[in-house]
Amino acid sequence: MLDDRKLAVLRAIVEDYVSTNEPVGSKALVDRHNLGVSPATIRNDMAVLEEQGYIAQPHTSAGRIPTDKGYRLFVDRLSTIKPLSTPERRAIETFLNGAYDLDDVVSRTVRLLAQLTRQVAVVQYPSLTRSSVRHVELVPVGAQRLLLVVITTNGRVEQRTIETFTDVTDDSIAHLRALLNASLDGRQLGEVPLAVAELPAQVPSVDRPVAAAVLSVLLETLVEKHEEKIVFAGAANLAHLDFSQSLRDVLEALEEQVVLMRLLGEAGDSSTLTVRIGTENQLEGLRSTSVVAAGYGVGDQALARLGVLGPTRMDYPGTMGAVRAVARYVGQILAGS
Repeated sequence: MLDDRKLAVLRAIVEDYVSTNEPVGSKALVDRHNLGVSPATIRNDMAVLEEQGYIAQPHTSAGRIPTDKGYRLFVDRLSTIKPLSTPERRAIETFLNGAYDLDDVVSRTVRLLAQLTRQVAVVQYPSLTRSSVRHVELVPVGAQRLLLVVITTNGRVEQRTIETFTDVTDDSIAHLRALLNASLDGRQLGEVPLAVAELPAQVPSVDRPVAAAVLSVLLETLVEKHEEKIVFAGAANLAHLDFSQSLRDVLEALEEQVVLMRLLGEAGDSSTLTVRIGTENQLEGLRSTSVVAAGYGVGDQALARLGVLGPTRMDYPGTMGAVRAVARYVGQILAGS
């Protein structure tokens, strides 16, 4: 175990190296940080940190840089995650609140994360297995045409136009709308096919052809699976980061959905924030990267995860704060949609 002074030296080395991308020497630590000890003491502390594997010397006569082990201890000992400024929080809220459906929420979220962190942002679509039907709406848009709107508890809004090929009265539409909501409200999506199987028998015979068309489109709408769907943005940021030796490996990994799923991890508690550093990533091509990820969802139940991928030399407090804040805002949007 390291004492408080050595932890302070390690923290200073990490902060300086992240800021300058240059190995950090004892003189720089004395000049930039009020550590309250002599340069000789700092050199002794750095020797202990190097011996225990928290820092390394890239070449003779150079200063020291953090190792994966050093970054891990730095992250584990963070007392605070850098909060976003009030303008940043307002910008996030305004940008995400402008979304009109789930696809737009995900698209805006991944672009926002990439802009905030200047790294690669990755967002998983909410899992349909954890969502339920919130509301079904039927709106006449012509003499023989209906608009079907399905809203789920994970914020997904689906709209489909249905050709009825026969005139439909307002009373018939109202009856079918009420029947659908009474049968489906609150049901898990996996239960919908069984729930609608008996509905045609509850519709007057004259309206059954229209009901069959609506139910067919409804089932097709909810069959689409998003659990495996992941989007990313900010790949151009890689050109400005520390991937000179493994950029190709990182780009290839980002093209694989399975790899991205593994990077984000399992959706669990929506408050859980995870950080995987360097060699903690199982895929060899990503061992020069770190991944910060968080669950997002409604209440304590995470529906999916989002995060960012960048070099191990990243601003961990700032990145963790941005990921956590965006995840929280997305959850609020889904809860209120």
